[in-house]
Amino acid sequence: MAVSPLLAIERPHLPRPSLREILRDAGPQEIGNGLVALIFSASGPIAVILAAAAAGNLSPDETSSWIFGAFLGNGLLTLFLTWLYRSPQAYFWTIPGTVIAGDALTHLSFGEVIGAYLATGVLVFLLGWSGLIGRIMAALPPTIVMAMVAGIFLRFGLELVTAATGDPWIALPMILIFVALSVFPRLAAVAPPVAVAALVGTVIAVVSGRLGAGILDDGIITTPVFTAPEFSLAAMVELVIPLAVTVVIVQNGQGIAVLTAAGHKPGVNLAAAASGLVSIPMAFIGNVTTCLTGPTNALIVASPNKQRHYAAAMVTALGAVAVGLFAPAFVGFMLAMPASFIAALAGIAMLIPLKNAFVAGFSGSFSTGALVCFIVTVSELSIFGMTAPFWGLVFGCLVAWLMDPRPVPAAVTESQPVVDKQKCDVK
Repeated sequence: MAVSPLLAIERPHLPRPSLREILRDAGPQEIGNGLVALIFSASGPIAVILAAAAAGNLSPDETSSWIFGAFLGNGLLTLFLTWLYRSPQAYFWTIPGTVIAGDALTHLSFGEVIGAYLATGVLVFLLGWSGLIGRIMAALPPTIVMAMVAGIFLRFGLELVTAATGDPWIALPMILIFVALSVFPRLAAVAPPVAVAALVGTVIAVVSGRLGAGILDDGIITTPVFTAPEFSLAAMVELVIPLAVTVVIVQNGQGIAVLTAAGHKPGVNLAAAASGLVSIPMAFIGNVTTCLTGPTNALIVASPNKQRHYAAAMVTALGAVAVGLFAPAFVGFMLAMPASFIAALAGIAMLIPLKNAFVAGFSGSFSTGALVCFIVTVSELSIFGMTAPFWGLVFGCLVAWLMDPRPVPAAVTESQPVVDKQKCDVK
């Protein structure tokens, strides 16, 4: 992406798609991938929000308002930036940041936490607007970043095995239909394997009576709840720096790495500035800081045709807006599904992204640092409020600097012309 001479925000380098082009590019595979990415975001990650809300004794209305902002606000941001850049850019909320917020809610008021959200949003925006975060990310070896992504994605593969052995009547049919469709690419193009597996699992859960009760107990349509922020030193010290680092380094780093590996050119500074800017108004209705998500984007770009990935992201975005509006009913339905269904769906959906992350993380330079990054990331280490993926990057880069040989730049041979950038003369 070209960088503006006045601002560090990366500019669009592709023409914006017309409505006709969007409808043309939104084929069965893109729709399937977009819906699976939405289901993933509205299942396991929702449970993290619910746990954090329970830790803070938030009311059902406050919890629904939080989920409303998480989906509607981020869905609109995803839709706009994906259209503007004609490139997939799925924004949701930071899951590690939600865990951090949940811990803080045990001894801080919701207003104090929201005050910290606002300060974090401003800080993250300034890091992107100034271009500082772009320079930081450019210094990180891509192999180490992808090793961190592999470490984060690994749990989805492990949970797939657990689901298959613990609840085979739900998980095994989903796995078998996924494999059967994946074997035949032409069939998979019209019947996306992951989407069909999700449908099969849903039918089995309903027919077998495994669908839980109380789906509509909290209503159907969300009513946003405004919470006045409180600015306390304790909340600022505990939350702002950990949340900002989690968003711009860990979460956005995942998203950038996943999209880059798929052949796209995501804007590092854009991701930070957009995350921070949108987080400010959404904080008032209880939403934790926004980020460029890794797993959801990995699901969106799972199909081989990268020119149509943006259409899948738009499907996810439109679905997210709908989930935001009908958050109580949708979340009630997802939570009523068996846990094995969620684990199996996420596991089969993340197989290809997990494979790609391993290949990208361990097939280049700094392999020792990448290995250390991977090990630390899966260790669940937490120091000073910073979670394992952050420390994976820190220790991985440190070990790479100490132990790995530096990559040798390609030498310029005598037969290659040397370009004088000042005069643009070929010598």
